[in-house]
This record gives sequence, structure tokens and C-alpha cells, in this order.
Amino acid sequence: MKILAICGSPRGKNSQTKALAAEVLKAARAQGADVDMVDLSEAQIEFCRACEACHQKPGCVLHDDANTILANVLNADGLVLASPVYLNQVTAQLKTVLDRSSHFVHCMRLIGKYLAVVTTSGGGGGAQVQAYLKHYGNTVGAQCVGGVDARSPLKPADVAAATALGKALVTAIQTKQQYPDQIQKIELQKQYFRKLITLRKDDWPYEYQFWSNQDWL
Repeated sequence: MKILAICGSPRGKNSQTKALAAEVLKAARAQGADVDMVDLSEAQIEFCRACEACHQKPGCVLHDDANTILANVLNADGLVLASPVYLNQVTAQLKTVLDRSSHFVHCMRLIGKYLAVVTTSGGGGGAQVQAYLKHYGNTVGAQCVGGVDARSPLKPADVAAATALGKALVTAIQTKQQYPDQIQKIELQKQYFRKLITLRKDDWPYEYQFWSNQDWL
């Protein structure tokens, strides 16, 4: 079982978001998971150019760290998305990675995978960001097991909540837990893209073939 965390904080080793996400991974590791974390403050990632090349053939025309990160997401069973709250949203660093995952959306590449969310802030707004990241997860097919939101500085209760979240993520993966409300949202998303992929099969041949190979059409 592999669990990957992506930390969107620009503060590197000084990030409380990273520290809290690390507690989630620590608990998951204690349950037997193989864990890793990507620190986006150390990554080189360009903005999506909306060229649609990733819908036409595998890969991206941009050659940077986003390609490796997204490949590692596909190889993981669980994903932890972590971000401080900036103006009631995720950081630009994390949003840039999510924007580069457009192919994940069209082909719902994270179906069968599980997501946990970590947010920190100085003045609140975590609930909105948590909801956004859960929505992203469902959009790409993943089910969200929950999240932990903390205000700086971190407190023992925040660490305890992160530990519980790590355990819950592992349990969900092991038991293939189902969240009916999220399954319904994912299925509606699938119905929408089934129609869109079929309509644009000549424009998006790679993704049309992917859907055909999955026997989803």
C-alpha cells in the first residue's frame, strides 16, 4: 500500500502544514503503509497552457516536476493533499499541480483511490479549502476519508487528529470503504464525461481510447 502526500506550502521545512501532513504519514506508516511526501516548495512546475495535448496523447508538452508528481499519484493507493489557507483557497503551488491534472479529470484516473485533506491557517477558512479539495478528489474519482484543519501554532489535539486521519486513510484503503454520497457524485461525474468524451472523440483520441479500454462507453 502506497500513500503519497503533496504539500503545497511555500515555507519548506518551516511549514506547519508540512509538519501536520507528516503526522498523517507517520500514522499511516505505523499501520504498514509505504509513504512519501512531495514538497512543492522544492519543485519546478509551470502553469498549464490549456493546449489540450494531454487529451490527445499521453503525457504533457511541458517537461517539469509535475509529470513525475502526477505519475506518482497514479501509482499510489492513497493521496494526502495539504495546503495552508491563502485567501480562502489553496496555495498557488498546489493549484498549479491540480490544474496540470486535467487528464485526471476527463478520465477520472483516481477511481478506486482514497484522499485525505490537511489544511492550516492563521485566521480560519479551512472548511472552504477542505471542501474544495474533497470536491477535486471526487471529480477525479477518489473518495475522501476526511480531513484535519488546524490553526497556527499546532497543538497536541491537532497532532492527534492527524494521527487518527492517517489511520482512517489506511483502513479505508484496506477495506475498500464506500461513501455512498461520494459514490453518487462520482457516478454523476462519470455520466457527464461519458457524453463529453464521446462527443469529442475526434478531438481527444487518447482519452476516447482510454474510456474504450476501460469499457466505460
